[in-house]
Amino acid sequence: MNNLENFKNKDTGLLLQRLSIGLLILLHGIANLSSNYSFIKSLLKDIGIPEFTAYFVFIGEIIAPMLIIIGWKARLASLVLVFNMFIAIIMVHSADIFALNQFGGWGIELQGLYLFGAIVIFLLGAGKYAISTTSKWD
Repeated sequence: MNNLENFKNKDTGLLLQRLSIGLLILLHGIANLSSNYSFIKSLLKDIGIPEFTAYFVFIGEIIAPMLIIIGWKARLASLVLVFNMFIAIIMVHSADIFALNQFGGWGIELQGLYLFGAIVIFLLGAGKYAISTTSKWD
């Protein structure tokens, strides 16, 4: 048997996926938290949405990533992150959806990575290296 076949481990891959997506978004959320969501508040105010709704982003950038990282209701948390990223792409990055950046990459490659990474977590679940593995939302 090939040594590489012995190394296949879906659950380790799922853990790595959860940690990478969760930690990177969490760091982004902490940065927004330190600015009191002022950028998001101004965007919402400009389109006539009350500024207090900016704090819902807190759920998508702080709470959901922490749940994804620990593996508790990771599928549900990833849906929150998918929604959060979809709204961010529409509100802030819509002009870049069909654009390339100065290096030839997709104009929203980071946002796309977060969005599709969260979709993968939703589809595959948290795996066995998670706090909870018994719910359909894990």
